[in-house]
Amino acid sequence: MRKKRSRLWQFWLPADLENKGTATMGERQKFLCGNAVSKGIAIAKAYRYEPLDLKVSKSKCDKEETEAECRRFQSAREQAKEELQTLYAALEEEHPDQAKIFVAHQEVLEDEEMTEETENVIKEDCLTAESAVDTIFNQYADLLKQVEDPLIAGRAADFLDVKARVLRLLLGKEEKRLDHFAEDVIVVAHDLLPSDTANLDRDHVKGLITEVGGSNSHCAILARSFSLPAILGAEDAMTQIQDGQDLILDGLTGQIWLDFSQEEKEQYEQKRQLWKKQIEEEQTYLLRPGATKDEVKIALGINVGSDAYDTAGAAYDFIGLFRTEFLYMENDHMPTEEEQFSVYRRILEGAKGKPVTLRTLDIGGDKTLPYFSLPKEDNPFLGERALRLCFSHMEIFETQMRAALRASVYGNLQIMFPMVGSMEDIRKAKEAVRKVMDALKQEGIAYDPKVKIGVMIEVPSLALQADLVAQEVDFASIGSNDLTQYVCAADRMNAAMEPYYQTYAPAMVRLLGFVFESFQKANKPISVCGEMAGNPKGAALLVGLGARKLSMNAAMLAAVKAELARHRIDELEKMAKTCQELCTEKEIKEQMEM
Repeated sequence: MRKKRSRLWQFWLPADLENKGTATMGERQKFLCGNAVSKGIAIAKAYRYEPLDLKVSKSKCDKEETEAECRRFQSAREQAKEELQTLYAALEEEHPDQAKIFVAHQEVLEDEEMTEETENVIKEDCLTAESAVDTIFNQYADLLKQVEDPLIAGRAADFLDVKARVLRLLLGKEEKRLDHFAEDVIVVAHDLLPSDTANLDRDHVKGLITEVGGSNSHCAILARSFSLPAILGAEDAMTQIQDGQDLILDGLTGQIWLDFSQEEKEQYEQKRQLWKKQIEEEQTYLLRPGATKDEVKIALGINVGSDAYDTAGAAYDFIGLFRTEFLYMENDHMPTEEEQFSVYRRILEGAKGKPVTLRTLDIGGDKTLPYFSLPKEDNPFLGERALRLCFSHMEIFETQMRAALRASVYGNLQIMFPMVGSMEDIRKAKEAVRKVMDALKQEGIAYDPKVKIGVMIEVPSLALQADLVAQEVDFASIGSNDLTQYVCAADRMNAAMEPYYQTYAPAMVRLLGFVFESFQKANKPISVCGEMAGNPKGAALLVGLGARKLSMNAAMLAAVKAELARHRIDELEKMAKTCQELCTEKEIKEQMEM
């Protein structure tokens, strides 16, 4: 169904730009491409940001000097905590959710085990304070970087940021800041740490460009919070862009224009003004409920990866995906029942009665734990991971279920199992939960006996029997990212497979329609929590296919609400039906531009 487009931006690159990092005109390079993580357009001169050199060689001290080195570490640690408190105070009033980033940084510094490890390597290995900090913090950051889940992997930046702060204080170097400019600039850097981004001069910094980073990094989250256009992952940006060079940053398509005419600049200025007007319109939807133009209610939730999550200041109906992996990845030991209970309780109380869907432990694949040995497999993504791994180590699963069930009395908890491949898996997991409930009852420990049990539908074998699954569970959530890679047989983390990993593949669209129909017939709730749900056009297609619950990155709530409010439900259903009859993803994308 085609209409004149009311939106200005495309949610995929034009065909001639797709998968290209640069474009040239003669001998001159015309533009770079990257990942547009915060929408908008900026026109200004480049400011190349080179961070302080904090490289540390592994230097040692004499045995009798180790106590003094420990005192140096403790002093720098206390100074760093004071700086973080100042950063928090500066952000807290205007951006309370983003300010929590620096609460998390303080918690890193206050972590007793990490502090003890740092002091131990000073005392036992006779390392200087700088070398010890560099060693221990890098170990934690490297562990998180291994994780496939970008939300958890992105938390490595927290450890690197705190490490840089402590090292700077130990080395006695003055902080390099981005908080004062005399003219408008677009900051260009290899990477920006959370504290770099939080300190920006928001009057004069008009955009951000980095060579690394993703949409779930703190840099991206802060940029979206500040409504600052940002393109991350722009390879060779520091090589290709000169200090003071005129730039156009197109955060709608991911293009960075390096060479342009006055006419092109004027066209972009007009586009910038139109985009500004559109964003002002979208912001009016922030606190509105999700609904179509004819007021069909669509429940919109958020996905969170820690207990300090970002709501983007928007109204949301539920937490559709609480990833519990961060608890395991950020520890050097298997989290105890009490440690887990404390975090789950905090999340439930913070949700103030809104449903919270806790996804049970999902490790395996590329998610490893240094304190837990996983079997070596040729195809780990098709091997012993998530629920399958828990079945082999029931003590881990039972500990998590005890903690979750105990926390259930503090809010509206739902428990969801990932990587379920069969009805046998569902029944086995449900039986394990029942046994934990029986044990808690015998011990006289309170829990909510009406906790809803559901599954992630991300394995094709489960999706294809959705009609049977709907009879067995209380609810389900479609993990569109993994389901897509399994349906398309294309690793979504492998750049070479990008042409084969098709979010809107005809097979996916048809399969999704069958899953929604199956759950509707059973009168059971089903949501979608993958990237498709957070894409305005993708959300519109999902609603047309039958979805009435979508969960996404909180930063996308306003845009999704605005998109859904532009269409009647019958228009979306007609568009979705047509998409189910098409043969290629290209045709489906064209149809979605309604």
